[in-house]
Amino acid sequence: MRDFPKIWFLRHGQTVWNAEGRVQGQLELDLTDLGIAQAHQQAVLMAPILAQDAPPCLVSPLRRAQQTAGIALGGHRFVTEPDLAEVQAGRFEGRTRAEIAAEFPEIDARVQTHLDLFCAAPDGEGYAQFYGRVLGLLRRLEAPTVLVAHGLWGQVLRGIICGLEQDEMAALPNEQGCVYVLENGTETVLR
Repeated sequence: MRDFPKIWFLRHGQTVWNAEGRVQGQLELDLTDLGIAQAHQQAVLMAPILAQDAPPCLVSPLRRAQQTAGIALGGHRFVTEPDLAEVQAGRFEGRTRAEIAAEFPEIDARVQTHLDLFCAAPDGEGYAQFYGRVLGLLRRLEAPTVLVAHGLWGQVLRGIICGLEQDEMAALPNEQGCVYVLENGTETVLR
């Protein structure tokens, strides 16, 4: 795997469905008050970074990421990038884990993590296609870049850069309100 440019990765702030444990996937939701506060925390962390050389900023087209970017990037210009959208979770979108377990017990019995669950969704994107989409975007980056996207997108991104297998990616934390700095195959978290 080749080296990638330095990346500052921001997960969007909390939404109502994050708080309820519902699968969002590519469905649209707004930030909660806590999510807005998390984006403001990211703005504090990002201010010195954006004041230096003003790296390009790419943002998921989904509203929760757009709202986060509008706050966290402090008015800095950004470009909407469709490949930053969260994994499409098919028939699981909008459901809780308990609802999925009741309707799809065979899938629920074999998956343990959110990444595995979302990628196992009937009519969903699946892991291989999702991984390919994340890797494809990474390969197109030519300079240090800020990315604002989603939790599972970030797990795969961080896993690729740090050389992790799928199960290791799936075990990564998905914090909101922080900034993940990825460079030279390592991760640092700004809080």
